[in-house]
Formats: sequence, structure tokens, C-alpha cells
Amino acid sequence: MSRNISERAFLGMSHSPLYGLNAVDAAVQQQLDAAVAQARALVQRFDPELVVLVGPDHYNGFFNELMPPFCIGSEATSVGDYLTPAGPLNVDAALALGLAEHLMEADFDIAVSRRMKVDHGFVQALQFLWGGLDTPPVLPIFINAVAQPGIARVRRCVQLGQAIGAFLDGLPQRTLVIGSGGLSHEPPVPTMEHHDAAVRERITCARTPTAQEVAAKTERVMAAGVALASGSSAMKPLNPQWDAQWMQASEQGDWSAFAAQGEAAIAQHAGLSAHESKSWVVARAALASPGAGETLHCEMRHYQAIPEFIAGYGILLMHNRAPLTRS
Repeated sequence: MSRNISERAFLGMSHSPLYGLNAVDAAVQQQLDAAVAQARALVQRFDPELVVLVGPDHYNGFFNELMPPFCIGSEATSVGDYLTPAGPLNVDAALALGLAEHLMEADFDIAVSRRMKVDHGFVQALQFLWGGLDTPPVLPIFINAVAQPGIARVRRCVQLGQAIGAFLDGLPQRTLVIGSGGLSHEPPVPTMEHHDAAVRERITCARTPTAQEVAAKTERVMAAGVALASGSSAMKPLNPQWDAQWMQASEQGDWSAFAAQGEAAIAQHAGLSAHESKSWVVARAALASPGAGETLHCEMRHYQAIPEFIAGYGILLMHNRAPLTRS
């Protein structure tokens, strides 16, 4: 493949903490494992020199005491929740701060964390693609997807992605931009409307949970997935139709129909945590800057509705040069 300073790929990829924990039908698991393996092979073929990773948090690193809509990490450490590895991410600190400077100059106010904590919302994608945290240099970008009212609107996510794309246009690195999150799902992530004051306090003030609290949370989320699959849950069911529409919009790079529906429609149709899907918007909008005249190739598109994982699980991989499936 020929090199180009703006050569990059986009990967939209769902995550689920229940992957590997809750049992699913063998055929379903085999199909999903095969899709993840295909994505990994395509990414390895692309061989990125830089990874821009956009992902959410589930009250492991960001809390309501101070919740930015977006935040760039110049350093990031995985908390190692569920089955993901703990430890530092391979963050390019100078480049992360350079991106922050670029965004500020572009009139896009951005928060910066010098010690970002991330959870499976970031790490599962790295784990699946590289086997752990030994990856190419990473620029981690947090997106708030759980704490209203500071969840960015679709149009603002597009603007952020375009600004990131303009920054990447000036870099020589071959870059993979990952949006980790979504699609339709409503796991038992508490909100500030919770009736229990202790729960509201837990998602407000940052602290490290005890081993017993981590175990109890894992069991609670696993049970929620089992209940959703059995039809005995009061949680919002998965919405494959919404997921298909979101994946199509992501492939086309046009979410205007979703923006026109209004912010509340996302949670109404796809669940409270479907806002994680906006990580795809940021990442996809960074694939090609406006007016660049790029020819985009969709390398793979995969979807499964897996209630045991509380996830409409999608994978979408696109590239702005010759298809990766060719020599």
C-alpha cells in the first residue's frame, strides 16, 4: 500500500463487559468471534502507526463531581474492570497535547486529563485488536455518554471529529480512528435520578471501589444480561432496526436524520447508554476532512443483537485508500 500523510481508517466497534462472562448460544459466539478476528486481521493489515481512540466511561474514571463532555488524556491507565487488562496505555503525550492545542485554536474547548483513568469502554477494543495494552501510540479521547445534561449532541460530535481529522491531515502517521461504544443497549448504569442517595453519591465522587463492590457490580450486570435474554427484564430491549439505521448513517457519514429527531429520541428508541454510539460519530467524522475528496472503502460491516451481552453489537471498518482486502 502506498503511504500518504492523510492515510487513515475508521473502526466503529461495540464493546460489552459481558463478552466472555455470560454464555450465549455456541453459533452466536462463533459468529461474533469470527467477526472480531476479521476486524483484527484487517487492522493488522492496515498496520497503524497511531491510534485515536474515542470511548466512554462507566463511572470508573469520570464522575458527576466534574463531568466534561469531551476530554483528551495525555496519560491514561486502565482500571482493569471485568476481563480487561489493567495498566498504562501507550499514550503519545506530546501528540495528545498537540491535538488539544489544535482544538483550542479551532475554537473547540476541550478538557485535558494528565492522569486519565479508563475502563473496558476503551480497553476492550485494544485487547481484541492487539491482545492487550502493547499497542501503537494512542490518543485517548473520552466522550460522556451517561451523565445528563452534559452529553454532547450529534452535530457537536461531528464537529469534533472534523476538527480531529484536520489535525490528522497534518501528520505523517498512518492512523486508525476507533469509536468504541454502542449500539442499542441500556445496562444497569445508575443515573442521578436514582432513588438511593448512596448510589447517587457513588457516581458523583471519585473513589476506588473495594474488591467486594467490584464483584457485586459484575454479578449485577451479568444477571441483567441473563434477564434481558430470558425476557424477564424491565430494561429496554435491543433495537436492531435502530442499530441498522445508525450503522448505515455511519457508513455514509451522515447522521442528520438522527440529529433532526432530537437528543431524547436516542434513549427513547435505543436505550440510555446508546449515547455511546456517538463515539462512532466522532471517529467516523475524522476519517476524511471536509472537501478532501476522499474515496472511502467499507472493509467490513457486521451486526448481531446479543441480549446476553446487553448489546446490539456492531463492527464497521472503513478505509480512505485502496481496499485493505487487496494486495
